[in-house]
Amino acid sequence: MRLLKSALLFILFAGSLQAAEVLNVAPNFNLADPQGKMHTLAEYKGKPMIIHFWATWCPYCKKLQPGLESLRKEYANTDLQILGISFNEDEGAMPAETLKKRGIGFPTLINGESAAKSYGVPGTPTTVFINRSGEIVWVTNISDPNDPNLNAATEFILKN
Repeated sequence: MRLLKSALLFILFAGSLQAAEVLNVAPNFNLADPQGKMHTLAEYKGKPMIIHFWATWCPYCKKLQPGLESLRKEYANTDLQILGISFNEDEGAMPAETLKKRGIGFPTLINGESAAKSYGVPGTPTTVFINRSGEIVWVTNISDPNDPNLNAATEFILKN
């Protein structure tokens, strides 16, 4: 079954699939939100999840974020979770305020360098799609907010 899922994912996302190993268990993280409350991946257990690794200074992140926000709105009646993890920020950066000013409604965690490292994030933006079993099914560095693979990956994690 895993082989079949891997083959389907490869076909679905051919050309955009990064060298990340398909169907690896997503590493846990323990990160603060801007108010200082700690969050872990375990809070999202059993839910499909998109993690967007980003930085306030990244123009490609800014370009992609409206596409992720569209997914958040389109799938608002599901249990899809979209979470930003900000890392490698300039001193004084205010990631949550930046998202709010951009009209982005998904939450972000801050100081995510440790999570970025454990997920093997090569740079910004990196977006990780995690299925209900907690397996990473797709990692991408695309910045095109209209890339159809974003919707296809979202549909896939909602069903699996």
